[in-house]
Amino acid sequence: MMDLLAPDGITREEVRDSLLRHFGVRDDGERETDRTFYDTFDGLVRAAGLAVVYEDGRLTLVDQDSGFEQASLDAPKPSRPLLAAELEPGPLRDALAPIIDVRALLPLVHVRGREHALRLLDDQQKTVVRVTLEQPAAVSSSERLSELRPRLHLSVVRGYDKELRHACHELEHELHYTAANRALLDEAVSAIGGTPGGISSKIAVALDREQRADSAAALILHRLLNVIEANVAGTIADIDTEFLHDFRVSIRRSRSVQRQLRNVFPPSELERFRAEFRWLQQVTGDARDLDVYVLEFDQYRVMVPEEMRADLAPLLGVLSRRRLAARAEMASALRSERATTLYPQWAALLERLVALPEDDRPAAARPIAEVAGERIRKVYKRMVTMGRAIDDASPPESLHELRKLGKELRYLLELFGAPLYPSDVVKPMIRALKGLQDVLGRHQDREIQVAMLRSLRDEVSGLADRAGALMAMGALVQRLAEDQLEARGEFAERFATFASHEQRAQVRHTFGTP
Repeated sequence: MMDLLAPDGITREEVRDSLLRHFGVRDDGERETDRTFYDTFDGLVRAAGLAVVYEDGRLTLVDQDSGFEQASLDAPKPSRPLLAAELEPGPLRDALAPIIDVRALLPLVHVRGREHALRLLDDQQKTVVRVTLEQPAAVSSSERLSELRPRLHLSVVRGYDKELRHACHELEHELHYTAANRALLDEAVSAIGGTPGGISSKIAVALDREQRADSAAALILHRLLNVIEANVAGTIADIDTEFLHDFRVSIRRSRSVQRQLRNVFPPSELERFRAEFRWLQQVTGDARDLDVYVLEFDQYRVMVPEEMRADLAPLLGVLSRRRLAARAEMASALRSERATTLYPQWAALLERLVALPEDDRPAAARPIAEVAGERIRKVYKRMVTMGRAIDDASPPESLHELRKLGKELRYLLELFGAPLYPSDVVKPMIRALKGLQDVLGRHQDREIQVAMLRSLRDEVSGLADRAGALMAMGALVQRLAEDQLEARGEFAERFATFASHEQRAQVRHTFGTP
């Protein structure tokens, strides 16, 4: 499919007359259109080259380039954020689930318009190209219309590519149509003040190796603050669980930069903000843990014998109720003056950071490549030392501390290593670290999950259907404990890859003092 934009003042009759000089034209009439486009907050559908459209009682997944329908479902118009798991089983759910996962579809933009359909015919009166002249308008939430440029959609009939090219050539040269460099959806989203492609939580900030360390830190932290603020409303509204996840990841990354690059900040001010960011992470912790328990409950079910799986239903009820209570408490904290004043105060410090006196900021004016490389090298070396000391007799806390330090290293590599150092060094290092972190995370998560289940025994014991639930919980505790041991057994192999002689040499060579 090709889209062409009309020049100012062109009429529908002129389009039709131009096409008539070269093709037979059959007029299929006009119709009113009323469509609503949907995507996730971070634009996962668009990133896959697709669009979700609701029109005439159908929710449809469409290929953006060809306009071909991938899957559809007869359904009422969504009245709230829509999860793939809430769709009726079928082709649309199967197509969307791998794309959006646990993210919710949200209404992006409402587009009304009028379409005039034509068919271009060859000498034998066969349809060779389908042409639709559209006059669209984006509708804002206040029902204000933003007229968009009229556009022609030209769809080829299989086997008639030459005729499509010919039709486009005539329209471009005779009527001065131009190829549309933006999809209708993106144009409509921009017209109502939205961001085509959504708001990503990815941090991609260009840095210069010789840039002042405080300047580089401020750029990274500004971007992280943007992500934090962008996800607050969705976190409070519980639109989907990824809002809270992205909020917390950005908080953790910010705290890591505050720790690892602390010598670029004035100590007294940094101490206050570190305490406030720690508080933000604490007040969102229980809600996130319970999000994960509920999200992963199907995985817990398959860990117990099949005949016990239905008996876990009361446990899910308990977790769901606790989740709602934790989210209500979290929402109250995030609405508080303490939270809402923190973001602008932190932004103000970042704005003036470079201009502050440097007497108590010894790393402020040093090149960021030097400071970041030094921190990456030191944290890696400390991880190697800690990991070598872990054996079969080491307490679980040793693995947990190594995991926390691994997060520090990963954030340093992602935020500063990736933009400053060769990707053929940074990417494999992140990959090896991720492999180690996966095992350490599984070990820690299983320990916490076992403790959580044991703490819920009294609450479940008060339920009417407690007997089967308690037995199933016991079986689940046993399986989780076994998986924790399996994860610990995998530690040595993953750590050996991460701490290999080759990796240590590469770290010294790449992140050593310039």
